[in-house]
Amino acid sequence: MSTISVPVSVPSPAEDCEQLRKAFQGWGTNEGSIISILAHRSGAQRRQIRDSYAQAYGEDLLKVLDKELTRDFEKAVLLWILDPPERDAVLANEALKKWSPNNRALIEIAMTRTADEMFAVRRAYRGRFKRSLEEDVAVHTNGDFRKLLVPLVSSYRYEGPEVNASLAKSEAKILHEKIEEKAYGHEEIIRILTTRSKEHLLATFNDYNNEFGHPINKDLKSDPKDDFLFALRAIVRCIICPERYLEKVIRLAINKMGTDECALTRVITTRAEVNMKHIKEIYYKRNSVRLDHALKKDTTGDYEDFLLALIGQDA
Repeated sequence: MSTISVPVSVPSPAEDCEQLRKAFQGWGTNEGSIISILAHRSGAQRRQIRDSYAQAYGEDLLKVLDKELTRDFEKAVLLWILDPPERDAVLANEALKKWSPNNRALIEIAMTRTADEMFAVRRAYRGRFKRSLEEDVAVHTNGDFRKLLVPLVSSYRYEGPEVNASLAKSEAKILHEKIEEKAYGHEEIIRILTTRSKEHLLATFNDYNNEFGHPINKDLKSDPKDDFLFALRAIVRCIICPERYLEKVIRLAINKMGTDECALTRVITTRAEVNMKHIKEIYYKRNSVRLDHALKKDTTGDYEDFLLALIGQDA
């Protein structure tokens, strides 16, 4: 499902570091050399490069890249270099510092990572920012969003296949009842969506559809401009098919006036080694345009070249 291409014969970390060092020297940074190395190394290989660079030159590669690169290209490379849990911790922190009710990054992270991955994210967040992720979510959000997001990011869901069929049916009725009452922030809705396993929720959503004749997300569209309802729909969509949800994030990021580089960078750097191939396939089916062609129309320069390399289509 990964879209990055790693050479059959990969240079040693020391050799890669030497080439990166050369790319930083002289009158201008050799961005092409940076892309040719970092965009074509696995997570383990990138970690080795960071360690080797620090040992060889006494500098943190991240700090060097921060000085040498600029703008969206810089942000994409810096995120890509990080280990996944630390990367997600940084993205969560950025989302909270710029928090607004229409911010979906936290939901995206919490709902598209496994329980163990989210545990690692919380640990990385605590190590990097000296606070818990839950603490910062509680500080920066309020009202129904706080009630929803704190348990969402702290959940450790069961991930096995077992489902209690009668419980799924009863909880489908609870969801319908509270949605009918427009009690969207009710503790029962939040409890079910933030604690139940994904298999259990899929069964619950199927029961909802069978019992009431339409999908749960249709009822959650009663007010399309309501940000909290949008958040609930995003959770449901991530449960049903996270790749389809992420395809829409990319589509909206590039199919509007002004590219949303933050969203585009976030999805591509976090999913390139996970399920970007599936996301690309969905994008093509949905838009009749290949994702690399769409990126070429909406991005430029080194940023474009880097994203294209990550999705498996070098410029």
